[in-house]
Amino acid sequence: MYLPPRHTEIVQMAKDHGRVLVEALASHFGVTPQTIRKDLNELCEQHLLTRIHGGALFPAGIENMEYEARRKIAANEKEAIGQAAARLIPDNSSLFVNIGTTTEAVGKALLDHGGLMVITNNINVANRMRIYPSIEVVIAGGVVRGSDGGIVGEAAVDFIKQFKVDYAVIGTSAIDHDGALLDFDFREVKVAQAIIANARHVILVSDSTKFERTAPVRIGHLSQVNTFITDRCDIPAIRRICEDADVRLIETVRESGMAEAD
Repeated sequence: MYLPPRHTEIVQMAKDHGRVLVEALASHFGVTPQTIRKDLNELCEQHLLTRIHGGALFPAGIENMEYEARRKIAANEKEAIGQAAARLIPDNSSLFVNIGTTTEAVGKALLDHGGLMVITNNINVANRMRIYPSIEVVIAGGVVRGSDGGIVGEAAVDFIKQFKVDYAVIGTSAIDHDGALLDFDFREVKVAQAIIANARHVILVSDSTKFERTAPVRIGHLSQVNTFITDRCDIPAIRRICEDADVRLIETVRESGMAEAD
């Protein structure tokens, strides 16, 4: 398939960074945002990218994206989400942290806490936190996924069920507009469900690109969590679910804007 040079570069940038944004591309190429939107629409029509609000994702089948590429998607947003979640978790708490690049950002933000007991099925979280003497790390047993270091399967589920913790930090691959929390691996979903069932306060962390995706396996529903932290939520149906189910919605972009205004 022949692609104009600018289209080729846009696809490569999306591949390298996980996503591209209209304003950044317009500045990079010295063209108008309208031109970039036209480029992205054409690339999406060819199924080379997946359109999201303000930009596009690579690839369309994002579930198969390499882990490092997924980590780069909305990296700044994930860092802010991680910091917001860490502010909710006091010292001397027990918590679950499950699989995902956003939950890893929470783990990183918790490193200055003391007296934590962290139970996780995420090797990356365990490896980062284990060297801090003020944090006790307990890691689940089970099948290790080579793609991302996640520990899944029935052994991990049985392990999680031994605990009842203060907080759970969970992620999700997609959030449907009806509030369904979705993932790709049914083995991971079973672990996430056990984590939700055995925590007193469940914190869902997810950047806003998850509103643009879909996945086939149901973890649960947004109404089952206590706090939902995202960079922004522009989906009225999601906001209504949070309000009706008494889910605290924290949007880091709006919180940052309020802080700057102060």
